[in-house]
Amino acid sequence: MLTLDKVYHAKYVLKEAIRDTDMLSAPILRPDCDLYLKCENLQITGSFKLRGAYYKMSQLTAEERAKGVIACSAGNHAQGVALAAQKNGIDATICLPDNAPISKIEMTKSYGARVELVEGVYDDAYKRALALAEEKGYTFIHPFDDEAVIAGQGTIGLEIIEQLPGVEAVVVPIGGGGLISGVAYAIKSLNPNVKVYGVQASGAPSMRNSVKDGHIESLSSVSTIADGIAVKTPGTLTYEICSKYVDEIVTVSDDEIAAAILALMERHKLVTEGAGAVAVAAVMFGKLPTAGKKTVCLLSGGNIDVTILSRVITRGLIMSGRMCQMTIELTDKPGQLKTVSALIADLGGNVIAVHHEHTNEGSAVTGCYLSLTLETRNADHIVEIEQALKSKGFRITHTGI
Repeated sequence: MLTLDKVYHAKYVLKEAIRDTDMLSAPILRPDCDLYLKCENLQITGSFKLRGAYYKMSQLTAEERAKGVIACSAGNHAQGVALAAQKNGIDATICLPDNAPISKIEMTKSYGARVELVEGVYDDAYKRALALAEEKGYTFIHPFDDEAVIAGQGTIGLEIIEQLPGVEAVVVPIGGGGLISGVAYAIKSLNPNVKVYGVQASGAPSMRNSVKDGHIESLSSVSTIADGIAVKTPGTLTYEICSKYVDEIVTVSDDEIAAAILALMERHKLVTEGAGAVAVAAVMFGKLPTAGKKTVCLLSGGNIDVTILSRVITRGLIMSGRMCQMTIELTDKPGQLKTVSALIADLGGNVIAVHHEHTNEGSAVTGCYLSLTLETRNADHIVEIEQALKSKGFRITHTGI
């Protein structure tokens, strides 16, 4: 059974393999609470996963080590297992979903593991890994539903208690539940008064649904930019621990996640992947009762695929009111575009794209539409520009993206 002694033992073993990650103050992200960031995105391999994988491998017998290990992952667990195996001289095979970010695939290979890409999502890679374990005699290193793995992740909870005396709330991402199970168990064992909140992507709320309905449920599909927590079915052990020790689980949308990624980059110079930013998204958008509390958001990983980073930033800008598209109905006569542009510029908006077209059949012969893409300060700034345009007689037919 999982015990606090096992978590402390994991902390002792992990001294040789991991770094104690920083705890940074972040009041600007949510001014109504005393907010801190636990930066596991700065951990070796770029995520917390090395903790659980390394501790699990340290507990293998000589026979198990000789036969090798196998794992499945959306990416971060793969890197943790690969590096832990390399450090311990153990052969490792990793099954990854074929849609895993290329950067994660290549990093996993760089640690010396054999990689097999499996069509589908995490759960499909999981089935393939189990089949290979049975066939080859490998030891399966589960990404979350294993006591040793959970104990390794629980060392983060010990660090939080040590680094931030008086902590009142801890917000943790949830995929399969290994991270929050370890963190919640460690923290609640040491101080039951600390609130532990879980956050899932709204496109993959498997643990939230399961805990809410009182039994483990599987999703037919998952869809989110937070690929690291896109899990269809939570673990049996993690479900039991979450049901007992986690105070509340909420969800955040992909747009909210993107806004959190952008805010962390701009305001704290921290790069996080989608899964790594969900805790901040939940606090930023008021999903949890953290007002007035000393609160920690756990940034679980920073391995975002750079090929999608620009798209994520754009979504974050839109969600934060920093960018919008506005369509204005005009009379087609000289000077209209100049008037609109000058008005927007006077209010501090920046026009970055313009599309001008005449109206279609059925509309006024002299009518036309002007579509603008604007850089703005926030949502209130967009409203200010809209009102100014309307006051000059322009009709706005669309605002958004």
